[in-house]
Amino acid sequence: MAVMKQSVTAKKKKDLKPKKKKKKTNMASVNSDEWRAICEKFTNAQNLTEVESLHDPENDPFRSKYKARELLREIYCSLKSFEAVEGEEDSGGESGDQRPEQPVDGQREDGFGDGLSGDSPAGLRVAKLGAVEYYLGVNHVDTEELSAGQEHLMNCVKLLEKCRVSSDNVSLFIHVRNQLGILWAGRDETEEAQGFLETAESIYQRYMKEDGSPPTDMTEYFSAEENKLTHQERTKRFELAYTHSMYYLAQVYKNLGQTERAATYCHSTLQRQLQLNQYNPMEWALNAATLSQYYITKGRYMEGRHCLAAATVISGLAGEVPSEAAAQESETECERREQLRQKRAEIARCWIKYCLNLLQDAKKLLEDNIGELDTDRQEELKNARRLEEEEEEKGRKSALLFGSEDTFDSIASLEEKVHCLFPLDFTEARAVFLVGQNYITQAKDYFQMDGYVTDHIEILQDHSALFRALAFFEEDLERRCKMHKRRVDMLEPICNELNTQYYLMIRRQLMFELAETYNEMMDLKLTLANRQADTQSLDNHTIKKFNHLCSASAKYFQMFLDSLCSPEGKFPEHLEEEVLRPALVARFRVARLHSRLISSSPPVQLDNLNRALENYKYVVQYCEAHPEAGAAVETELELSTEMVGLLPLKINRLKARMAANN
Repeated sequence: MAVMKQSVTAKKKKDLKPKKKKKKTNMASVNSDEWRAICEKFTNAQNLTEVESLHDPENDPFRSKYKARELLREIYCSLKSFEAVEGEEDSGGESGDQRPEQPVDGQREDGFGDGLSGDSPAGLRVAKLGAVEYYLGVNHVDTEELSAGQEHLMNCVKLLEKCRVSSDNVSLFIHVRNQLGILWAGRDETEEAQGFLETAESIYQRYMKEDGSPPTDMTEYFSAEENKLTHQERTKRFELAYTHSMYYLAQVYKNLGQTERAATYCHSTLQRQLQLNQYNPMEWALNAATLSQYYITKGRYMEGRHCLAAATVISGLAGEVPSEAAAQESETECERREQLRQKRAEIARCWIKYCLNLLQDAKKLLEDNIGELDTDRQEELKNARRLEEEEEEKGRKSALLFGSEDTFDSIASLEEKVHCLFPLDFTEARAVFLVGQNYITQAKDYFQMDGYVTDHIEILQDHSALFRALAFFEEDLERRCKMHKRRVDMLEPICNELNTQYYLMIRRQLMFELAETYNEMMDLKLTLANRQADTQSLDNHTIKKFNHLCSASAKYFQMFLDSLCSPEGKFPEHLEEEVLRPALVARFRVARLHSRLISSSPPVQLDNLNRALENYKYVVQYCEAHPEAGAAVETELELSTEMVGLLPLKINRLKARMAANN
């Protein structure tokens, strides 16, 4: 640091009064005792904040940070005393660079215009005072004194308004805006936070374009010359500050509903963390896995797969899960075991969603208007597959890929084991299903029924959905029926065991899914029976099986409807929006199922037809009383209206036949 020059005015005074030569303290002298004392206080304040505070007692959690605050205040007072002696002398030479007073909001990228030169004595004084204000601001925020913290941070911004952005202060320009962004985001003032963070981003980008040299880190303002950072370390810290800007902007854009922009920033943040080697493996992996879910919802399966493969590989860097024996002996190992198992299970659940959505989206692409496999469409897509694979390779080359030299190959190897293109036949679908089923096993190992009821059931529901999606690709109807039977076997015991008082919503979901599953099995059996009827009549075993599936489906639909009743058993006159469609569909299905039951007994047939008519009428009458409900069940309402007209004729014919026989 160059020694400050005295102003012309000061020289004249000395000529006039040489005997009153004033001895002054020189802040620029890094070897002075006063300056070394300041540097030592700053080092102590940093140690109290970053190290000692971790060991503060629960009844005095901010003890070390309060001590650090006092040291920072002392540093501030010392700097102000230096400024009082030297400030007037230097201001004459710098006044031409001063900008007119402007309102300060910290959200303008105007630090590159006029102002004090960052490396001038006055500019460095301002930066040092600003840095102390910054650290005092962070200190107050850490001790939950947000208003005081905001005041100190804005004082820092106001001081920096006097300076041009340079390598000597750009780091402080960005850090203080990051902190203000965090502060306002914590108050749910998202747009205010956005302003500060976007300004930090634009300052970084313009600095890198116009200068780009490794900038001074704020801690170096109070370091002895021999403790200055290397260019490599300066660059790393500066890039990390910008990475934080991107991370917080990702959260801001997410809260503003700008999901695509949020995902882009999140992806870039994760990539930069890997490049800088500044990340916690499990936290990074969970963030990458979470990001995959965004890509999946957008149908961008290549990016989703890449995020999940990277998450799995990076999570492995956290090491092996401690054994139960080790966990029992050490509280630290116990916590580590719990954390690793939980986060890896959560990553497994993200893989499950990937596989499930890939199968379901492929099904939507391939099904015809009655929900069966469209073979013409299948052939068309298979012919287009080669072009699709070429596009995938181009997309991969242009994508922002995760990984370093140590992990890139491992990530790519894992990606190769999982498809990211839509499966077009049973073989391809089964490969995706098996990957998903493997992660089902991993997730259930942690999220067990004892302790994680909701999570465990959600995983079982995903497993059931995987079987349902795979069944679509199976051409053999008997095998398809067995897949649905697997779904029943995993869901039925849980549904019957759950306590309705505590898990009503989950039970309703399970009831409805079981009813639909039995219904699908019944339709498959009916299709098989119709094929058999072409050559021979239905045997008693087939009829019994068909009726069993029919009754089981009707039973679970009725259980769902009964769960909507009041404690007195009265069905609601008005259905809430969240149960409107399920309730009307359940009524429609119960009607349809009763009309399909096979019986040789006319009285039983009559009873079934009457019950069917009763439920068809309910759908029609409810929609007449609540016209807005019709839009939720257009198809069911149309068929119900038709059946309300036809069934009475069928019932009357049956009654006439019964009367004639009697």
